[in-house]
Amino acid sequence: MKPQPSSVLIVDDNEDIRSLLAGQIKRQGHTVTTAENGRQALELVRTQPFDLMLLDMMMPELDGYGVLTQLKADPDLRHLPVVVVSAVDDLDSVVRCIELGADDYMFKPFNKVLLKARVSACLEKKQLRDQEQNYLRLIQAEQEKSERLLLNILPQPIAARLKQGQVTIADTFTDVTVLFADLVDFTKLSARISPRELVSLLNEIFSTFDQLAERHGLEKIKTVGDAYLVVGGLPNPRPDHAAAIAEMALDMQQAVIRLSAELEENFSIRIGINTGPVVAGVIGAKKFSYDLWGDTVNTASRMESHGLAGQIQVTPATYERLQDQYDFEERGCIPVKGKGEVRTYLLTGRKALVLNERVNGTAAVMAAKA
Repeated sequence: MKPQPSSVLIVDDNEDIRSLLAGQIKRQGHTVTTAENGRQALELVRTQPFDLMLLDMMMPELDGYGVLTQLKADPDLRHLPVVVVSAVDDLDSVVRCIELGADDYMFKPFNKVLLKARVSACLEKKQLRDQEQNYLRLIQAEQEKSERLLLNILPQPIAARLKQGQVTIADTFTDVTVLFADLVDFTKLSARISPRELVSLLNEIFSTFDQLAERHGLEKIKTVGDAYLVVGGLPNPRPDHAAAIAEMALDMQQAVIRLSAELEENFSIRIGINTGPVVAGVIGAKKFSYDLWGDTVNTASRMESHGLAGQIQVTPATYERLQDQYDFEERGCIPVKGKGEVRTYLLTGRKALVLNERVNGTAAVMAAKA
């Protein structure tokens, strides 16, 4: 490989030697900077990039051994190639310089042909190493991009298991809370606005829901059309999953009211919630999907589809968990496919104690930030 023009730093306290070395290096097509002693050399390498250093040993203020020691101790400078060019020709000095990290050692007076060969070899290795580091940075950037994409699809603990080589990922969770939400009359709205406007609107709404899910520590499972599925209590179990879902549902209601006014579009949300056991796992060989199965999921879906516009409908299982913290209205029994008559409740808000805790918690956070 033909060496490309490089920047070489020549460090020697003898002006004649510096001039002689500089002339040889310039004839090879490289740029040259000179330093009269080791301390000046270190100041230069810390302020500008170099591809190679030609270093004398015996210098005032800071000798070559001191320069090598400081270079190799600095993570930002340790890979700078160093060729020692010295009048000290004993074996101990050569060994010491190599142990300190020098790449080569030449005796004065130096042979011009040998100097050219060794400079070219060091610069070639430097260029190869730089290329390798660039490739590694590109690979790392691609890995980080892939990691972000994977975490957009799968929960972090599930992604970690998948990367470890687990082929089948399926877990039973005995106690979680599932929320289904659907935008009411959105199909009618989609018929009168352009596809671009439709996607933009859905993206703004669901992005807001995503932020709420993250704020409440919940796991978004998927969106299907204008429906949104989120769960509390997996993949990391938590005892307050029902309350966290209730907070999410109430915040979703307020977010939809706000967005409907801001976007000047008339739509509302219908939410259904249920608590119980589920099976969760990864399906797909190419396009992975983390999904939920079980009667708890089906019943939560029925709570949504049999619910009322602008309301949050819950099952008795969820109501029993939350009745001491939240206000409900009993809706009565409704027919649910596959379940018969099911008594349902409408979540209407937080009880005063919960509301005060929420307000005080928000105030404390704001005070801490201030």
